[in-house]
Amino acid sequence: MTSAPPPYLPGHHLLDGRTAVVTAAAGAGIGGATARRLLEEGARVVVSDAHVRRLKASEAELAGEFGADRVTALPCDVTDEEQVGALFEHAEEQHGRLDIVVNNAGLGGTADLVDMTDEQWDKVLDVTLSGTFRCTRAALRRMKAAGGGGVVINNASVVGWRAQRGQAHYAAAKAGVMALTRCAAVEAAAYGVRVNAVSPSLAMHPHLAKVTTPELLEELTGREAFGRHAEPWEVANVIVFLASGYSSYLTGEVLSVSSQHP
Repeated sequence: MTSAPPPYLPGHHLLDGRTAVVTAAAGAGIGGATARRLLEEGARVVVSDAHVRRLKASEAELAGEFGADRVTALPCDVTDEEQVGALFEHAEEQHGRLDIVVNNAGLGGTADLVDMTDEQWDKVLDVTLSGTFRCTRAALRRMKAAGGGGVVINNASVVGWRAQRGQAHYAAAKAGVMALTRCAAVEAAAYGVRVNAVSPSLAMHPHLAKVTTPELLEELTGREAFGRHAEPWEVANVIVFLASGYSSYLTGEVLSVSSQHP
């Protein structure tokens, strides 16, 4: 069975007055869709990405639509601790507070384990897992000091639960993101901060189509209950739910945005 995507939902002011930071938010993937959805729900958003040209284009597009007072951008490589610190300092300087952090930055690749180099392994782990750690740590430090609570949402993946050939490094990193989410949630609850994660399977966007073979995309799509890939904004909708007061008693959870879960 193949179903069509549902209608795009309008905003409902769920995040009025909140300030959010979204990493890897340049372009048409989950990060860009999340930044847009947060803005549609009333938040002020700092978008970040390691790709400076795409980031400037995204900032200009969003600022033109939602207002320059609600959208700012700062390049950030999540493998660089100084850049991570500067990103969160920028958010507080621009908007006076930090309420929501969406750790979307991640890096994939395909290689069988017997052929995988240390460099390939280290690069994927450094961006996807250690980058999420650096941003979560920076966010929690600031949220704890501010004393006003907050929300951290990490982007995991269904491959953190299940096996897929050629994805040992990515799967290990995403499983680590899930474990990091649970441990951080236990610690952060003491100062009113919630930490959760989403676990998408296949959210299609132009960049993914360029780096994935049609055969693999067909195979992955065939595993989906709806017979189609997710739209990036469908994942962003779940992130909005986790960022909003509707999930006030939810922490340490990994929500599967797919039928593919253990």
